[in-house]
Parts: sequence; C-alpha cells; structure tokens
Amino acid sequence: MKPIATLAALLIAGCGPLVQIGGAGDPPESLLTVQANVGESAALTGKPLLVTVPSAPGALRTLRIPVTTEATEIAYLPKANWVEQPVVLFQRLLGEVVQARTGRPVIDERNADIVGAHRLSGRLVEFGLDVRGAAQVRVRYDAVLSAPGTGYVASRSFAATRPVGAETGPAVARALNEAANEVAANVGDWAASQP
Repeated sequence: MKPIATLAALLIAGCGPLVQIGGAGDPPESLLTVQANVGESAALTGKPLLVTVPSAPGALRTLRIPVTTEATEIAYLPKANWVEQPVVLFQRLLGEVVQARTGRPVIDERNADIVGAHRLSGRLVEFGLDVRGAAQVRVRYDAVLSAPGTGYVASRSFAATRPVGAETGPAVARALNEAANEVAANVGDWAASQP
C-alpha cells in the first residue's frame, strides 16, 4: 500500500502547482479604485432600492483599463489595474450616490432578506479610455428601473466623458472617477423622479 501512495504523490507533484496564489508576474505598484463624491449622510426614508451589479461587455470583465484605439480594436493601459472589476466598483459608487440623491436606503444582492421596492439594474457599456481623437475617458450606463410584481418602470442611458492629461493609470482613474460620479448623480436624480 505504501508504494502506491508514494507513486500517487510523485504523479501529483509532477503536475506542478494545482493552485497558484497571485499572478505570475511582478505585483503592481498600486491598485486603482473609484470613490463616490457624496456629502454628509442624511437620514434615509422610504422604501429600499435594490442596486444590482451591472452586466458588461467582455472588455470590462477584467481588472485592467480598456483603451479604445480604433472602432474595432481595444488595448489595455499598461501598468494600471483596478482593485476590483469595474462593474463592482461602479455598482458600489452608484449605490452610494443614488442613496445620497434619493434619500432612500440602497441595498444590493447580498441583502437577500430585504426586498427592494424598486430594482435598479443595467449594463455598464463603457468604462475606459478612448484615444481615437483627443484622449478622454468614457462612462456609459444603460439603466433599467423595475418594481416587483408590476415589472418595468423606466429605462434610460446615461453617459459622461472627461479629458485626460496623461495616459497613466492614476490620471485615467481620476478622470473615470469624475465621469462615473456624474453618471451616478444623473441616475440618482432620474430614479428620484420616477413614481
């Protein structure tokens, strides 16, 4: 029995590591994120609003910043990595800003025991750098507001751009943060205006 166990251990060891922690390359110098620009927290009233993680095209399902170089070509910004995928970062920012703009408590899918009176879902279509002309960031979110039981309430597309002075991770992240906050504020005002 012992020779079989030894042989099995040698075969497994020959396969190489089955689990790899971290990446194969050098770790990044820093990771990028976005932050909601909201003032002091006010008392929340009204029925909860569920803000879901948006869907996104494949170019945004990564920790890297996409760079649109041609209508049919996307590259990634070198030495620039998000701390989380853009859809998660945007959902968190959107929830904080919408809560501040509407005064309603915002919940996400992790609050499974709370039912939202409305559901804000959508698609994060753009969240990156565009260098086809003057370098600028683009954020576009196609929002859908629905209510349990009654279904569809309204939908609308929101977009913002910001110029970028340097094509570096920190500069692009700052511009994306500004554009994302503008989009989120407009979504919040729109959601507050819905019946």
